[in-house]
Amino acid sequence: MASNRSLLTENHQFNQAVELIRLGARMAVLQSETELSYERLVRLYREVTGQSPSKGQLPYSTDWFIGWQPNIHASLFLNIRERLSRGCSLDRIELLVKSWRLYECEVQAMGVEPMLSITRAWRLVKFVDNDMLALTRCSACGGRFVTHPHDWTHREFVCGLCEPPARAGKSQRSGTIH
Repeated sequence: MASNRSLLTENHQFNQAVELIRLGARMAVLQSETELSYERLVRLYREVTGQSPSKGQLPYSTDWFIGWQPNIHASLFLNIRERLSRGCSLDRIELLVKSWRLYECEVQAMGVEPMLSITRAWRLVKFVDNDMLALTRCSACGGRFVTHPHDWTHREFVCGLCEPPARAGKSQRSGTIH
């Protein structure tokens, strides 16, 4: 099979795919972000993890990111990503991976398990890129939080940290930021 693709480009994509697989990315992420064939990605996935990729659909709802605890995690991740994108010259996968690793380090430093997987973080970025979600400034603390982009155009937004829901913090679920 003759190909005009560069071996270096293909090698770079393989390396990115391996890194994403090691971080737990689902096949849809790999297919979307590389030009490698599905068959090659499945073989690579099996070689890296020792098992077949999981089946099933990806989380799709924007509403998951709006819930109190997921919103705090999603907002932290997006703010890290935005800061990195302004300060570093990275391609979109490098930016995703570095942002997710920094997010993971931050929440673990707080003694909390990450609520975002690399796949959810990727989906979040896709939602923001498609104007389905946005970062909105809290009128109380000035922080920027994930919201539906048109929910707060005519009134002030107050984040879930400044005004937590009534039952916030009542459970000891993992992912709770105290």
